[in-house]
Amino acid sequence: MIRRLPTIVAIVSFGLVFASLVIGYTEQQSARPLAESYIRLVPQELGAPNVITGILLTYRAFDTLGEVAVLFMVAAGVGLVLGGERLPQSGSLADRFDGARPSSEIVQTGTQILVPLISLFAAYIIMNGHLTAGGGFQGGAVIASGVLLMLLAYPQYRPDLEFLGITESVAGALFVLTGIAGLVGAGGFLDNRILPLGQFGAFFSAGAIPVLSALLGIKVGCELSVILDRFRP
Repeated sequence: MIRRLPTIVAIVSFGLVFASLVIGYTEQQSARPLAESYIRLVPQELGAPNVITGILLTYRAFDTLGEVAVLFMVAAGVGLVLGGERLPQSGSLADRFDGARPSSEIVQTGTQILVPLISLFAAYIIMNGHLTAGGGFQGGAVIASGVLLMLLAYPQYRPDLEFLGITESVAGALFVLTGIAGLVGAGGFLDNRILPLGQFGAFFSAGAIPVLSALLGIKVGCELSVILDRFRP
């Protein structure tokens, strides 16, 4: 009992902390002044109904660029750590994956049906990020989920890492160049008004936000796909 006393004290202490948070919680009835200004400015200045996407890809786009850079460093770090664990490239794919447990026919058939649907859903999330909930990060994660499904269903499947790396680099370079174009032709770095804002709520609207969202989705999808492939045996 004495040995368990510190554990019991820690549990009770955490319980009291969480209880005080729950008891003192009150739902906020109105947005804070900063949130209200964003809610007003994003539709007016950026022409985007989705306030969150407008903030992430314009007002705080430099932070978003930093987050993508962190994800790139994660992918590079995983490749550096796990790159030496790769199986030798000699021999056919069938020879290298003889020991892998094959998936069932149901899983393979479901993969053949779901992967195209996942790809379409990812494209929808990315391209409609300025109108509805979604955007580049979310769409890129959905793209990676399709790659993960392929890896699970087909152990012999090998994504083209060279193609993914080149595509990721090109998307990142175009993202930065779009930001520089905002410095030259608009009001600042990654300013979406380098392109016409169009009609509010239309598919082709919100200036360069759909372009930035597409580049971000491609970059994130490629980086996550590389990370997933590196974790395979």
